Amino acid sequence: AERTDEELVETARKATGGDLRAFDLLVRRWQDRVLVNCRFLTRSPDDSEGLAQEVFVKAFFHLSKFEGRASFGTWVRRIKVNHCLNFIRSRKNRTFLDADDEALSSFEELQVDAEALRRTENLDRREAIRTVLDALPDTLRIPLLLRDLDGMSYQEIADDLGIGLSATKMRIKRAREQFRELYDGSVAMEARS
Repeated sequence: AERTDEELVETARKATGGDLRAFDLLVRRWQDRVLVNCRFLTRSPDDSEGLAQEVFVKAFFHLSKFEGRASFGTWVRRIKVNHCLNFIRSRKNRTFLDADDEALSSFEELQVDAEALRRTENLDRREAIRTVLDALPDTLRIPLLLRDLDGMSYQEIADDLGIGLSATKMRIKRAREQFRELYDGSVAMEARS
């Protein structure tokens, strides 16, 4: 029979001599959800895998502090949310180059051939959703993802983000409205092209 998260946590805590099998099972059980959420929360597909690994490293080294008042999944989700929010804050001080900058156009390595450009323009539905999510401001996108991807309650989101319950509900409502508007607009624009 499949072991519960709680049983695996207890086994991982008691493991000796570098036995990571129980924790490895927990990672495999939760890694896909954590990885996807890291990507959507941070808007950084390039960093999401590393962030997800860091979430599990933190969970492993703090496993002794896990009290079991919440489920393991809820605990890992909180670690993930905090880790991703810290990552977002740290990125705000970085400088990025504009790909349309005239000075960059002279670099042959940065040129895109016509076929690659056509493939990029033909985004599938999943990519369109990612694009729309990335266009939402963090104040709307993060609560929406926590609600719709993580299935967190409004109160859990309010607690994790340090905002009021009514503000949480309003942000999620606005995020859904803005998402629909942007998504419908991108689908209509794609249909015209």
